[in-house]
Amino acid sequence: MKKDINAIIEKLKAMHGKPRVELNYSNPLELTVAVVLSAQCTDERVNRVTKDLFKKYTKLDDYLEAPQPELEEDIRPTGFYRNKAKSLKNIAHEIKGRFGGRVPDDIDAFATVKGIGRKSANMIVGLAYGKPAIIVDTHMIRVANRIGLTVNTDPEKIEIDLKAAMPEELWTGFSLLMIIHGRYICKAKKPDCPNCLLRQDCDYWLREKKDV
Repeated sequence: MKKDINAIIEKLKAMHGKPRVELNYSNPLELTVAVVLSAQCTDERVNRVTKDLFKKYTKLDDYLEAPQPELEEDIRPTGFYRNKAKSLKNIAHEIKGRFGGRVPDDIDAFATVKGIGRKSANMIVGLAYGKPAIIVDTHMIRVANRIGLTVNTDPEKIEIDLKAAMPEELWTGFSLLMIIHGRYICKAKKPDCPNCLLRQDCDYWLREKKDV
């Protein structure tokens, strides 16, 4: 059954308000750093760390020049700090060497940077530069499958399916709403179906929860 994307978006807005990202940032570099730190970490904790981090590291060269042990210590509370520090240094090196020191505004190009990948490239370019982007994280994969917008689990195939389902001006806002919905309502375990306005559009609800 073909889904009414506009109706889905309106219901998402009714539950969650305007599309928003919960990471704090003021420029593309800060968003890039915050996205890297957010892996396996809550946005709330990332924001606590970046509050001081962004005062200390104000430009790309600060990440390149900082001793790795020092950078590791500065981001330690976000977890996996050794790998994240290594990624941040590599990303900074590639941005400087390949993109002239500017966070690229091309999704396909940025996705080739080791430590970024397609999901992060879509998020960073979509939010920092306002370009249309479908952001496929674990929440998007789960919610899009549950409400029948895709039958795929591969992120790139899901991105293709969702792009075909709506005009590009809706892509980024839709992505943010779906991520928030997956984080707070349509959780992996014990989704809050009774309080979800999408349940009548939801294949998961109709199949698994109809008798609740």
